[in-house]
Amino acid sequence: MESSSHSSKEEIAKTEEEWSKKAWEILSKVRENSPLIQCITNLVSMDLVANTLLAVGASPAMIISSQEIPDFTPQVNALYVNVGTLSSSLLPAINSAAQIAGKFRIPWVFDPVAAGSSGFRLRACLDLLLLKPTVVRGNGSEIIALSRASCGTTKGADSLHESKDALEAAKSLAQATGAVVAVTGAVDIVTDGKQVIGAHNGVQMMQKITATGCSVTALIAAFVAVDPSHPFEATAAALSVFGIAGELGMQAAKGPGSLRVNLIDSLYGLDQASIHHHAKISLLS
Repeated sequence: MESSSHSSKEEIAKTEEEWSKKAWEILSKVRENSPLIQCITNLVSMDLVANTLLAVGASPAMIISSQEIPDFTPQVNALYVNVGTLSSSLLPAINSAAQIAGKFRIPWVFDPVAAGSSGFRLRACLDLLLLKPTVVRGNGSEIIALSRASCGTTKGADSLHESKDALEAAKSLAQATGAVVAVTGAVDIVTDGKQVIGAHNGVQMMQKITATGCSVTALIAAFVAVDPSHPFEATAAALSVFGIAGELGMQAAKGPGSLRVNLIDSLYGLDQASIHHHAKISLLS
């Protein structure tokens, strides 16, 4: 399951219609192949992460034990790592799973939650970057903290920066690590260090639902699992699909609680026409 962290300019410079076709193609592959996604995620997000993956047809596995990882991780199609509720007891399991993913060329996706909020957390995140994640997905503040390798003013898992504020940091981080870097916000940004894509889907109320960021990162892992040679495209497609589901779910939502339910239903029911009409992915640079 070898992955490549860079796509050619010709591959990236698609029209909006071509991007919508690509998004539908990858979502269809997820539904057909039901990739096994190991999720080492935070305690707050497990439910929504698992239900997001199930809604699109993937198979989530919340295997976090150091004793199980050597036997289990080599069998997965992708690994998703989230450090939201990081602890010294969990960190060895995370490192072990990431190392095994690298050894077996299994794509893995990293969510560096609140990376700059403490020295312990920042060091753990920087060490994980050395294990070569396929994709890094964070908010603006998290990506800036990783790029600068420094702690700073924080609101925990919430961002103090817009995604566009972190564009140069994202490019720098992608160049330094070889990973595709995604920055989520009002406009979701994806870069390989050279080219930059913007995904313009989603609704603001999704920020009022715990674990939507965690869940879209898990969705990226599922998309990369079925298209490991094109992580850039898979990441952009996943962000757009999740955002479209939020837009459709918002049509009947009365608030964050009903939107959460509608989001899962919309992911489950997405069809080609919905993606074609709603996908908004464009080349930024």
